Amino acid sequence: MPSIFSYQSAEVDWCEGNFERSAVIAEYYNTISNVSFFVLSPALLYLNRQYCQKKAVPLYFVSGLLLLIGVFSMYFHMTLSYVGQLLDELSILWSLAVAYSFWYPQVYFPKCIKTRRHFYWLTGTTTVISTLMSFIKPTLNAYALNCIAFHLLYLTWRELKKCNDKRVHRMAAVMVMWWVLAITSWISDRWLCWLWQAINFPYFHSFWHVLIAMSLLYCCPLVMYFDITYEMPSFRPKLEYWPSDSWPIVVPYIALEEPHKQC
Repeated sequence: MPSIFSYQSAEVDWCEGNFERSAVIAEYYNTISNVSFFVLSPALLYLNRQYCQKKAVPLYFVSGLLLLIGVFSMYFHMTLSYVGQLLDELSILWSLAVAYSFWYPQVYFPKCIKTRRHFYWLTGTTTVISTLMSFIKPTLNAYALNCIAFHLLYLTWRELKKCNDKRVHRMAAVMVMWWVLAITSWISDRWLCWLWQAINFPYFHSFWHVLIAMSLLYCCPLVMYFDITYEMPSFRPKLEYWPSDSWPIVVPYIALEEPHKQC
């Protein structure tokens, strides 16, 4: 019986051919495409530094876990090991749990939850149970994790109904566009592998890594925008673009306007 750390001991194997470009990297492009997460994490911290000065813990935690996703995903695609598969999927689960814990609006808490501290216990308990259940059938984990995106899209839709800022609506639309492209790439690699191998282009999972990172680059500032609205009423969130609004390709971030003067 192969070790759970052994190469190709995972239950899943993506469309890209194994060891075609390296003797030690199983899926070469699926591995190196995770560099996008190494760029995403410091970019979020640097661009949203005003928010980070006021609420450092959430952004540092989430950015650190996004970096961890990149590391574990790189390890998984490099080895296709069972342990790599679990670490890849669990790092996504933990990142979602932390993001929900810090940023889930209190107005949407279940009626039995009265405080943020109680919500921490709820998400923590749910995460522990989900982590243990992940060992039962790891191949189903990715599908379950992707389904959480639909709840996030639903929350975004509800929040946009209350927001009149057209720049925020535009940022949300771009975020959804990147997500649609990302999930389409993921599904295509999983279910249409025979087609991509027939035309010698089995690289859509590597596109998934880059596209989902792009989606998160828009998603995180959007979540911070709504968090400031709920949790920091003395500040007004302002959507800005780096390097400039006039550039054709830009990266969004959140700036804080000066506190309102108190009477």
